[in-house]
Amino acid sequence: MNIQTKSATPVKHKQTQARPSRAEAEEAVRILLRWAGDDPTREGLLDTPKRVAKSYEEFFKGYEEDPVAILSRTFEETEGYDEMILLRDIRLESHCEHHMVPITGKAHVAYLPSTRVVGISKLARVVDAYAKRFQIQEKLTAQIANTIQDVLKPRGVAVVIEANHQCISTRGVHKPGVSMVTSHMIGEFRDNPSTRREFLAMIQGRTCTAE
Repeated sequence: MNIQTKSATPVKHKQTQARPSRAEAEEAVRILLRWAGDDPTREGLLDTPKRVAKSYEEFFKGYEEDPVAILSRTFEETEGYDEMILLRDIRLESHCEHHMVPITGKAHVAYLPSTRVVGISKLARVVDAYAKRFQIQEKLTAQIANTIQDVLKPRGVAVVIEANHQCISTRGVHKPGVSMVTSHMIGEFRDNPSTRREFLAMIQGRTCTAE
């Protein structure tokens, strides 16, 4: 596993050029269809540019999301709960920024609360906010962990992502069934081997007694 520890304040993506219009985006799809060797005016492809543009709005809605704002509402009435909070098997859908093809898999996100906790749906939404962009898996893993650490200030954060990349399964070396695993550990998950083992055991579906 690729374990990293450096925390960084999340930076929201900024476009350096004006966003193209919907009509320009649809025309770009027609150009790609012609470049691929097909005729965008034939019946089966007439509405494809509109469908692709609409799909892109869903695929890349993360650019419109602010992960920090997602985590802004927290709760302090926890009766002193300070054990691990883990959201396991979060469905992940992203796109490779190198080949613009899908990345699919799952994320496991855990943190050790200090004084505040956040609604569990917010953890899944943070995953989506970063995943629904053009990505590489290493950066995606770090962004999720660093944002949770920076906003919630817990005693530690752990993120593991397991994903399949179509850039390796459907092109290039053509190796279907290969999964990539990345991890980013902060705080006690990095410094305390017992905490790290407990987390890794839990995401594998086992229970682990803390030492």
